[in-house]
Amino acid sequence: MLEKIATIEARYDELGVLIEENVNDYQKVAEFAKERADLEEIVSKGKEYRSVLQQIEDTRSLANSDDEELRQMAEADLVSLSERRDELEKNLKTLLVPKDPRDDRNVIVEIRAGTGGDEAALFAGDLFRIYSRYAEKRRWQVEVLSQNETGIGGYKEIIFTVKGKGAFSRLKYESGVHRVQRIPVTESSGRIHTSTATVAVLAEVDEVEINIPESDIKIDVYRSAGAGGQNVQKNSTAVRITHIPTGIVVACQDERSQLQNKLRAMGILRAKLYEIEEQKRRQDLEDTRRSQVGTGERSEKIRTYNFPQSRVTDHRTGVSSYNMAAVLDGEIDVFIDELSLRSEAERLAAGADEDER
Repeated sequence: MLEKIATIEARYDELGVLIEENVNDYQKVAEFAKERADLEEIVSKGKEYRSVLQQIEDTRSLANSDDEELRQMAEADLVSLSERRDELEKNLKTLLVPKDPRDDRNVIVEIRAGTGGDEAALFAGDLFRIYSRYAEKRRWQVEVLSQNETGIGGYKEIIFTVKGKGAFSRLKYESGVHRVQRIPVTESSGRIHTSTATVAVLAEVDEVEINIPESDIKIDVYRSAGAGGQNVQKNSTAVRITHIPTGIVVACQDERSQLQNKLRAMGILRAKLYEIEEQKRRQDLEDTRRSQVGTGERSEKIRTYNFPQSRVTDHRTGVSSYNMAAVLDGEIDVFIDELSLRSEAERLAAGADEDER
């Protein structure tokens, strides 16, 4: 571990030099500064760790002193120093295991009504409210990119961004099929129905990370659909982009200009293509130890919202909340925290396996 820390410290110092040498190149300085900032906690804790190891070594020599009082003081210091050493070791092991490089990114969230007709669309609306409230509590910004509303307050589909530090690190566990069990508002017989909605959480991607040749896309423009009257666009501002190699289709119509809708649609398309590449990479690297903690595949039924019992259960961990009102108000950390802990444990186990090899 000390060797790893030394390598990171050398890179940290090198980045400081590179920043000074490229002071007039804003893009390079920004890249170097971000990388340096990401290493700062490891460097800081690494220095403290080495200092504590040295203190333990010095204190051990005092513990062999003939002076009874000095020996007792040294033994007491050794206990506290050893505790701090163990704590630092645990922290450093976590920090040294490679993180998902997307964790600090903003996200694009897609919610689509699944089986269940109008009730599924209403449930999609509930999920949008959950994530909007969760983002609000964390002081993240939510911006709707595209929506297809139903006449009763739900969504056939809604796509939105969540902008804030660590958004992907928390919301990535929400990808998958969400199931709701409740008596629909439109149901007179009082029978419990089961409906579903799918959630996809994609990391926002820069243009330089995913290059999409013009020859790979087909762009169609059309008039935005509206509620009628003054809301109907007379000009063709809505944009539909088809990615020819994959067949992915993205449409945006909520902005007033064709250019804005095109930029938003391209952003969604880049995120989708990046996710495809990331899934391929994960499969290649992790086939033998696929995570049980939400791989992000939409085929997974990840959570059930049972309204009659006021119970929400995450099927990946078995964790349940019996406060439906709180969950609908964005209180979903009880699920995300457990998923995050399990994911971290798997990363640490994988890191230990690599060290042994």
